[in-house]
Amino acid sequence: MTRNSTSSNTRGRVSTIWIVVAVCLFATFALAQRPPRKPSSNGPRVTEAPENAEDLSGRFTFARARFEVGMGRWSPFLGDGGPPWSHDYPVAGRHLMKIMTELSKADVTVDKNEPIFAFDDPEIFKYPFVYLCEVGHMDLSEKEIAGLREYCLRGGFVMVDDFRQDWEFNAFKSNLQRAFPEYQLKRLDSSHPIFNCFFSIKTLDIPAMYGPYRPEFYGLEDETGRLMMVVDYNYDMSDYWQWSDNPFRPIEETNESYKFGVNYIIYALTH
Repeated sequence: MTRNSTSSNTRGRVSTIWIVVAVCLFATFALAQRPPRKPSSNGPRVTEAPENAEDLSGRFTFARARFEVGMGRWSPFLGDGGPPWSHDYPVAGRHLMKIMTELSKADVTVDKNEPIFAFDDPEIFKYPFVYLCEVGHMDLSEKEIAGLREYCLRGGFVMVDDFRQDWEFNAFKSNLQRAFPEYQLKRLDSSHPIFNCFFSIKTLDIPAMYGPYRPEFYGLEDETGRLMMVVDYNYDMSDYWQWSDNPFRPIEETNESYKFGVNYIIYALTH
């Protein structure tokens, strides 16, 4: 399942994802008069970041990459308010995996918090898809740089999300240059296969989640032209996933964000 074959199939998939998102939202519509707010974090303390005691690599699992940062002013809990790499954990990943089970026949891990790895952890190679966010705060060690390079060149796929502003982009590119001196990020447009491998995404001119930013999409290809990494700049896709059971953002925008996420996964699994 790599491309839309008919307009009928496309309509069917679009209808399905609307139904799934609507189900997620149903329970909260009755509370629509309340001001939207994020739920309180119930994640583990940063000093007790969860260990990956269970091997979930037997089926497709949404995994997350972490990196070392100073404690800063964030709260002592993973997820919203926690260290930058943990934002939207674990609700966003859980919601996306439920969408995947509805839209595909992939054997998907559901109802579990995603495993978290540093790039120098050899266990990361068991998972073909890794989510990475807030990369403006990332300064990888030499071992992590080597791990990131090996992960991607061996067939892994990294989704980079939830960062904005020039200084963050420059910090991110600095890490990439260390890991992949022979490759360069390139700007993607809607004709790229990653935007057409399941849903046909017609435009990348979409609203930003926050602030006066315009979302841009970049990719890092290997020598064969396979995307090893997709980069959502000036965008926060996982926030839409996280909030899909809360009337915080329009359902149309949430629906579109799920299309991107599904396409990223299908591309990663078929390339």
